[in-house]
This record gives sequence, C-alpha cells and structure tokens, in this order.
Amino acid sequence: MVDVLLGLQWGDEGKGKIVDFFAPGYDIIARFQGGPNAGHTLYVNDKKIVLHQIPSGIFHENTINLIGNGVVLDAVTLRKECDSVAAFGVDYRKNLYISERTHLIVPTHRALDKASELSKGNEKIGSTLKGIGPAYMDKTGRNGLRVGDLLDKNFTSQYIKLRLKHQRLLDSMNFHEDITAWEEEFFEALEFLRGFKIVNGEYFINDKISKGMNVLAEGAQGSMLDVDFGTFPFVTSSNTISAGVCTGLGIAPQKIKDVIGVTKAYCTRVGSGPFPTELHDDTGELIRKIGSEFGATTGRPRRCGWIDLVALNFACMVNGVTKLVMTKADVLDSFNELSVCTSYNVNGKSSKEVPFQMNRLPIVPELKQFPGWNSDITAIRSEDSLPVAMKEYIRFINEYLGVSVAYISNGPGREQLIAVK
Repeated sequence: MVDVLLGLQWGDEGKGKIVDFFAPGYDIIARFQGGPNAGHTLYVNDKKIVLHQIPSGIFHENTINLIGNGVVLDAVTLRKECDSVAAFGVDYRKNLYISERTHLIVPTHRALDKASELSKGNEKIGSTLKGIGPAYMDKTGRNGLRVGDLLDKNFTSQYIKLRLKHQRLLDSMNFHEDITAWEEEFFEALEFLRGFKIVNGEYFINDKISKGMNVLAEGAQGSMLDVDFGTFPFVTSSNTISAGVCTGLGIAPQKIKDVIGVTKAYCTRVGSGPFPTELHDDTGELIRKIGSEFGATTGRPRRCGWIDLVALNFACMVNGVTKLVMTKADVLDSFNELSVCTSYNVNGKSSKEVPFQMNRLPIVPELKQFPGWNSDITAIRSEDSLPVAMKEYIRFINEYLGVSVAYISNGPGREQLIAVK
C-alpha cells in the first residue's frame, strides 16, 4: 500500500513535520521528485534541522528511506545533510537508499542555471541557482549522468564529455565562471556517495510492497509549481503532483491509496510568478513576521496572502486528494478578520477555474470575510477545544473543496497536531 503526501500550494506548506508525524505508521518513506531547492524543516529534540534531499523519515530508526529516480541529486548537498543528521546521533547509512536511476546535478548545471537566470533580466523565474532545471533538461535531453553511473569505470570520461557539452553552451551564452572549486567539492562528494546503498529503486520498492510493507511517498515543493499544471513558466522542473509518484518511484497507479494534501491556513510563495491573493500591506507583513515566512533553503522572504480556494480546489482535483492537513493555523490567532478567496474576477467575469496563463491576466481575487478566532490555539490538543470561529473557517473550506481537513497543525512541535473528525 502506498500513500502520498504532498503540498497543495506553492511549496513551504510545512510538509516535513507532517511526514515526520506520519512516518511511524510506514515502513518506507520515499522522495519521488525535486532537488536540493526543497527544504523540509523538522524539530528533533527541540532542535531545528532542514532536510533538502533526504526523506523526512530518517530520524525513525526502523524506517527505510529511499531517494527515488525522480529526484535530481546534489552529492555535495547530500554530504552536508548527512553531517547534520549524524549530529543527532543518526546512522544515516543504515536506512538510507538511493535509486541508481537518480540523475546527478553536476557543477556545470549550477553555472548553466545562473547563466540562464541572468539572461532573463527582469523576467527571472526566481531559480535557487542549484542547477536543478539544467539537470532535468539533461534528463529529458538524454544527456544526464545517473547515480548508477558512479559504479561504471568510465564515469570520469562520461563526466568530461558532458562538461565539454555544457561549456560550449556556456560560451554561447557569453558566461564565464571558474568552477574549479565546485568540481573539487563535487568529486569528493561522489566518493562519499559511492559508499551508500545504491539500489534498483523500482524493483526495491515494489518488492517491499509485495511483502506487505507500507510506503509514504514524500513530495517536494507544491502542486502549483508542477511543470505541467503549475503557474507556468514560474514553476519547478518536475511533476510535483501525485502522478509524479508513478514515474518518480516506479510504482503503478493502482497501488496508491490515500493522497494527503498539505495546505497552510493562508498562502505563501517564494520567488516570482502569479499570486492572486498576495497582500502588499501591513497584514501581509504581519503574516510574514508571525509565521517566520522565510525560505528554509534560501532564506528569502516569502510573499504572503490569504488562502486561495480556487487554486486549492484545482490542486485537490489534479492530485485526487483524499484528506487535508492544514498547517500554521496558529499564525492567524491574532487577526480579528480573515479573508478567503472563493473566485477570480478576470476581465470583469467571475470564475472558479485556474486560467491557462495566470501571469497574462488581470486577476482580482473575490474574497469572503470570516471573523477571526483571536485567541491562542497553540496549547489546544483536541478538536472540541477549538474556537467556534475557527471551526466555521474550516467547515467552509471543507465544503468548498469537497475534501475534509483531517489534521490541523497549531505550532512547530511534533505534538502540535490536532486530529479532526
């Protein structure tokens, strides 16, 4: 049996904590897409740690963690992550596996990412410049290097061939940067990577499933950043929706049971791109301040706004979401009034559909107001104790989406998660 847990907005929904909470109920936690631009924040023994590529089940001793073939892997970042995990006394080599089909991010991918973003001028995508986009481009262009290639005696010559191809492209873009230090660090990290359990991921995970093991597939970023269904071109380079589990792990669709969608009680976005409910006022700044809305990987301030049910309904539809988890509900504790986007006004017409090209249209969010609960909910541990105004807020969202909120996160701690009937 396979369940999927993923973000329904533009990422940063707090998925790391939720995966960590659910992890004890699964035998395997598997990452199926994305790269080191994703940051899943966990609190272990009241200490903060951010995971970028390692699945969030790594702190559970008996849980197998698999980095799937849909991921593009930065060996340098992985090594640093492993050092951070080891500082908590975790033997990461014991239960961390890597699919041999996982593509590698090489130093020239980072250079290409930087060159591409600079060439866009004022139309920048907002890339984290980690080399993720170029790595996926090499994957679809059939040029990339994969983790399994590390075990081939001809790996170095394969790398040189790819590097020369990249260098010609960089020269054509008139971009010149010394990557010697990056390469030294890269090859040191590759030696580190060779010491891991490199497996045929699709046979590995399907064998475990056939033996009755339960899998939680962990997504990175958010559904509105999906390369096909997100706010193109301001998207990531992979399929962040539940369909990506099949191609990113080699799992058949009929093996997927629940799709658990994670949404904040409001909305945020990092980087460029359409964001209909964004607040450019003191309210938006207050949400950012109370919610500590700064990127886990980049530190960039997140853009903040009210919850967008048009986009959320779209995400639930394309993912087949069966249950919701609402995070950061406590951030709204001190607001007297809350707003919810129920439709878009596009050129004078009201619509509940996400348009083809959001950045080309003058979208005005149509908002419905709700009274805030204006009380501290961080110590609440049961649904019955939730404020009436909050229950009404949740009820409306459930009815609009046709999917119910099953858990509410009211703080960063593991114990701050309220089950909702």
